[in-house]
Amino acid sequence: MRELRALGHALLVTGSMTWEILWALILGFVLASVIQAVVRRSTIERLLGDNSPRALAVAAGLGAASSSCSYAAVALARALFRKGASFTAAMVFEISSTNLVVELGIILALLLGWQFTLAEFIGGPVMIVFLALWFRLFLRARILEAARSQADKGLAGTMEGHAAMDMSIHAPGSVWRRLRSGDAVTSISHIFVMECAAVIRDIAIGLLVAGALAAWVPSSFWQRFFFAGHPLLSKVWGPLIGPIVSLLSFVCSIGNVPLAAVLWNGGISFGGVVAFIFADLIIVPILFIYRKYYGTSMMLFVLGSFYVTMVGAGYVVELLFGALGLVPSARHAKIGEIAIRFDYTTVLNIVFVLIGAALVTRFVRTGGRPMLKMMGGDPSKGDGPGHSPGASPGASPQGLTPS
Repeated sequence: MRELRALGHALLVTGSMTWEILWALILGFVLASVIQAVVRRSTIERLLGDNSPRALAVAAGLGAASSSCSYAAVALARALFRKGASFTAAMVFEISSTNLVVELGIILALLLGWQFTLAEFIGGPVMIVFLALWFRLFLRARILEAARSQADKGLAGTMEGHAAMDMSIHAPGSVWRRLRSGDAVTSISHIFVMECAAVIRDIAIGLLVAGALAAWVPSSFWQRFFFAGHPLLSKVWGPLIGPIVSLLSFVCSIGNVPLAAVLWNGGISFGGVVAFIFADLIIVPILFIYRKYYGTSMMLFVLGSFYVTMVGAGYVVELLFGALGLVPSARHAKIGEIAIRFDYTTVLNIVFVLIGAALVTRFVRTGGRPMLKMMGGDPSKGDGPGHSPGASPGASPQGLTPS
């Protein structure tokens, strides 16, 4: 009976967090879908050919306008590398697409506070600069050429089909003209549903694990683990241990934000939270994909490079926000049980669930369902092709050609 009560408590915490962030999740995915709808895949591939500061800045910007699914981002980065993008630009694109996206910022602000959103969008570029410098200093031509040879084998990983789909609006003209075209709503609906489908597993796992940790692990354990009673040691330890906890959590994309909230309430440092969130790209399943895509040597190099630059970015954020007095003094992330009542959260949940339902309906009526079956496929075998919106209701998506 005690075990059942503990399980019920964990599920209540999970449900409370889900209720708190539901509207924000839908809003984030809608905004991200609008952005992705006007950024053509051909534009991304054309602009990432070298390691110049301009190319890396463009890679960061285009990544922020791309998929927030870590697995899709990793697959797309490999595809860009195979099509001529520099390896550094491909990795910058990958980091940006999972850590500088609008939906992540919204959820961070809602669960942890606006300071964490600001830290993410400042720490991300810092990590990118560190990574570019690290690659320039330590990435050897021998490892790079071996990685290119391995990448050109085209071994399938995870979310290959989703990464290969180009669902942007293909109508000519300016951004505003394309958004007013007949294909705009269809394109946005397809991107919205595919993005939700790509990350829903990680979000669900993240919420369940966060609920279990919040309900079952006493705060005293976290406080000892993060040296919460030793301010200086805690600031040093947090960015070092944050990525390791993330690596072992097996949770990526937006799904690690609820875990970050649990860790923050438990006593991890501000910079430690930032480093933890960045580390969704070095969780164990993704390391196996790196090994398949680029070989063991490059996988180990990427792991070490990402870890060092995540830690460095965490320290920069800790020092900068501490000096500016922006580190929150209280630890009140929204991870406890709440009573569902008719308030602004309920109203927003109703509104955005209706918006989400409308987009799902549009997706189904314009022949989007076959895309769900293709999202995990291997595009080299024709089962995960690109996509151009505009399919007629009930038909398969039109324009199914590799992007």
